[in-house]
Amino acid sequence: MSVVSSVNLAVVRSGEWAGRLGESGIDKRPADAPVLFTETGVQGDAVCDTKHHGAWYQAAYAFDGEELAHWSAELGKDLVAGNAGENLTLTGVDSTSALIGERWAIGDAVLRVTGPRQPCRVFAGFWDVPGLVKRFTQHGRTGAYLAVEQPGEISAGDEVRVLSQPDHGVQVAEVFALTMHGRDDLADHVAGCLPHLPEKWRATVAAKIDTARAHRTPA
Repeated sequence: MSVVSSVNLAVVRSGEWAGRLGESGIDKRPADAPVLFTETGVQGDAVCDTKHHGAWYQAAYAFDGEELAHWSAELGKDLVAGNAGENLTLTGVDSTSALIGERWAIGDAVLRVTGPRQPCRVFAGFWDVPGLVKRFTQHGRTGAYLAVEQPGEISAGDEVRVLSQPDHGVQVAEVFALTMHGRDDLADHVAGCLPHLPEKWRATVAAKIDTARAHRTPA
């Protein structure tokens, strides 16, 4: 069964690892009551770096509990819900294989998958793992950013139901593979999801597609 195992809210932390602002909301802890998800974000959460986070298409972030278990084993750390900076820790949901534009019903809310998370040095600093950005990128299981189509409360234990999927078939992982792994062979396939990407990300992905097509050797 696909469920929310935890809903997580930020505890603002400060330190040299937190980057140019010196503070970050990446440290998220399980909430003990239903949490309201809105078009502008998650009630009770905190976004410090609004230049890179907190846009409508980043209203929430989902990560799989199975991936936390993977990294716990990989790094010898006891990673728990919220440690990836996710608002929603999911069980039985392969969020990285979700389609761009896929819509989920969770609790009273309706959420839409918008794209992959890109790891940053704040993430590596929070986990205190040098080289984590490269390792996380190579692994390619990023979780998914979400927009909120219908505001509503979400609680731990709520089922995750897929309401609809676009017919382009492009997964979050494939967008990440093209943009971060240089998988030019995916260019034509990923082009199918461009109308479903947020405008800012659409321009970046479209540029990658154009570059990939330009590099092709003529037949």
